[in-house]
Amino acid sequence: MEFEKATNLKRRATVTLKMSESLPHNANSSEEQQSLDEDLPDVFGVEDDHDIKYKTLSWPLVAGLMITEIVSTGLLTLPGTLATVGVVPGVILIAFLGAFTTYTAWSLIQFKLQHPAVHNMGDAALILFGPIGREILGTGTVIFAVLSAGSQILASQAALSIISDQGLCKVALSAIVTIVVMIASFRRTLHFLGYLSIAGGLSILVAGVVGLAGARAAPVQPGDVQIAVTTDFTTAFTSITNPVFAFTGHSIFFLLISEMKRPRDAMKAAFTLQITATSLYIAFALVSYWYIGSKVASTSFLSLSPFWSKAAFALAIPNFVIGGSLYSHVASKLLFIRLFRHTKHIHSNTSLGWGVWTGLILFANIAAFILAVGIPVFDYLVGIAAAAFVAWYTYGLAGAFWLHDTYHFKGGFEAWFRQPFMLVLNILTVLAGGFVSVGGLYAIIVSLIRASDAGELTPPFQC
Repeated sequence: MEFEKATNLKRRATVTLKMSESLPHNANSSEEQQSLDEDLPDVFGVEDDHDIKYKTLSWPLVAGLMITEIVSTGLLTLPGTLATVGVVPGVILIAFLGAFTTYTAWSLIQFKLQHPAVHNMGDAALILFGPIGREILGTGTVIFAVLSAGSQILASQAALSIISDQGLCKVALSAIVTIVVMIASFRRTLHFLGYLSIAGGLSILVAGVVGLAGARAAPVQPGDVQIAVTTDFTTAFTSITNPVFAFTGHSIFFLLISEMKRPRDAMKAAFTLQITATSLYIAFALVSYWYIGSKVASTSFLSLSPFWSKAAFALAIPNFVIGGSLYSHVASKLLFIRLFRHTKHIHSNTSLGWGVWTGLILFANIAAFILAVGIPVFDYLVGIAAAAFVAWYTYGLAGAFWLHDTYHFKGGFEAWFRQPFMLVLNILTVLAGGFVSVGGLYAIIVSLIRASDAGELTPPFQC
């Protein structure tokens, strides 16, 4: 009976298993996989005769998009984490999270390959939790994408303000950046952004190298480092959330894989991302912390001398802009696919399709701009959304994916207990998602209260 319910759920999710409802739990898993390969359409189907072709991304382009999406956040914040918790705990945590999120990426990719019609976290939640889960996690993906686009707009504005010595109004700079982000995000497919991401990925890598050169050329407190630091829970956990969220790019992996020529190459992109991010994070955090010392700013480029700070921020701007374009595109694409999945408007140049797409792009970018410049607690709002949703997308749901598919495709509970290590690992993965989510929400809300009490919140639309 449980299997029949699960099968019916997958029919409603348009990821029909198309197997006999009487198929026992211990049926051959390869036969089930063959049934999936033959009978399940992916999100976009066969595109040979379509006006708009989505499945154009190679795995190197996907790797570039992934690097552009997440690396700038970790690169600029992790030296401050080392200053808060110490060198040894900080480096161990970064390395562990790099390895752990490689596993969760693998789990997510395996789930996508098993369920080709899954396009986003909302679709995955429909399989796991039903319609309510789909609405919650789908909405969460859109909210986080819009907020992240706003965060990248603010990062670009801050970089331009530093380069111009605060010569232009911040709101005006944010508006200019928003227009550029909007233009870059307008293409219906990710192919164009994929090529832009090469520039975005290279820009943050070069900016990181220049930042290291600047820290070495003009050190602040060289050698003022500590092996380990004792601090209170809220301060420590707030600092730990930096590396935790520095690896949280998984929220858009399904969408990226859906537009790949060969989805089975997705793990190559994930390995490239994880190796690049982990290596760069550790090297940049260690060298910056060593030369700048315990007073390193939460955005480490701000601790450099004026010349080096301007140079590093200038080089990072393409990454910020392209990252913002990617997030606004993702928010628009998720809603567009939800509205028009399996209709001609996805693949054809129809007036309705282009009209709705244009409206969604305008909405996503304008909303990102207004939220970024108009809400004094915007940075904390991004953190709350990350803790509430992205902690699950990157950590907790990966365990649920393995538990679900192993149960349904490899023999029920018996399949779980035939793999005790994987069973324990994935249960712990689910629990880790809950811990990161609850702990992150607590730390961010406490930090928000402290900032409000100290009068540190900036007024809206400040020029």
